[in-house]
Amino acid sequence: MARSELIVGLDIGTTKICVVVGELSPEGVDVVGIGTSPSTGLRKGVVVNIEQTVQSIKKALEEAELMAGCEIRSVYAGIAGSHIKGFNSHGVIAVKGGEVGPRDIERVIDAAKAVAIPLDREVIHILPQEFIVDDQRGIADPLGMAGVRLEVRVHIVTGAVTSAQNIIRSCHRAGLDVSDIVLESLASSKAVLTGEEREIGVALVDLGGGTTDLAIFANDSIKHTAVLALGGTNLTNDIAFGLRTPMASAEKIKIKYGCALAEMVPKDEVIEVMSVGGREPRRLSRQVLAEICEPRVEEMLALVDQELIRSGMKNQIGAGVVLTGGTALIEGIQELGEQIFNLPTRIGYPDKVGGLKDVVNSPMYATAVGLLMFGAEKEGVEQRFRIRDENVFNRILGRMRKWFVDVK
Repeated sequence: MARSELIVGLDIGTTKICVVVGELSPEGVDVVGIGTSPSTGLRKGVVVNIEQTVQSIKKALEEAELMAGCEIRSVYAGIAGSHIKGFNSHGVIAVKGGEVGPRDIERVIDAAKAVAIPLDREVIHILPQEFIVDDQRGIADPLGMAGVRLEVRVHIVTGAVTSAQNIIRSCHRAGLDVSDIVLESLASSKAVLTGEEREIGVALVDLGGGTTDLAIFANDSIKHTAVLALGGTNLTNDIAFGLRTPMASAEKIKIKYGCALAEMVPKDEVIEVMSVGGREPRRLSRQVLAEICEPRVEEMLALVDQELIRSGMKNQIGAGVVLTGGTALIEGIQELGEQIFNLPTRIGYPDKVGGLKDVVNSPMYATAVGLLMFGAEKEGVEQRFRIRDENVFNRILGRMRKWFVDVK
């Protein structure tokens, strides 16, 4: 298989590393391989141990390479963590010659990103929301239009330079080039949201292991992003503490028996719980487990609801809320979400790919599949860089700054 035909998404998560290999096809992208590995070198979405992260990436890579029958050299990597910050900006220029050209679009985006950003932070994405030519609003692509004044509204996503560098270093030490770094909630949105939802207004909530990522869309453009340092690992900790069971056992119990609404659990249902220190396993009512899960899941969703209100966008998300990520698989979370948000809520599955789509048809693979789709859109548009070249960090930071030079 020709290497140029392959695109790889690498989701470096707090609880798992996931590699999805895809091949470009006339219909879009076909999944041809997948590999997962437990993640031990991250905390709350940020690399805290490079060596452990590298080993986890290598295990997932080997599995994906074996399934796809290829050698992986380059990936699109996701980034998350509470260091991620997003804000809206506005730029305006005078159009030269009375017709909007590519250089005018480049200049107006440069004007919009001319904001004071601390030295320890770097721009990851500059996402145009709308262009305004003279007084004509809501333009997606102004190229070739007549006018004398061009404005743009953009959403700028920034992150800590060191966090991006640690992701790149981890990939480098695992023998990989990084084609791009992508905000994980943005990637997930490509995999699970429909065009109608993005147009009407929707909030995507990616419930990961270490973080909860929020992205709000309206009029087919991104309006708000946020990352909350709370995720499924907090729920596992609560279960381990409340049931006095090892963490590994608590994770299994959460996946198999966890429920976000205690009222949905039959009162006579019993589960077996491993004890600590080699003691005999115990039998407990599943109701007890649900009573531990419900307050924590409620807290996570309530924090998301507060962020929706703070963004000022809650009244504009007519299509409601889409929950994705591994934690979205817990029974009853959709019903609890509808109660807390007072909006239509559904679970988002990544179903916009071909090939081995049955293997990746789970919310836990939404980010990795989204990275694959993001890569498919960018493939052939942007020149790749090699992470082993000199001054690699300067090159990736320079590449991020020129994010929209290729806007057409």
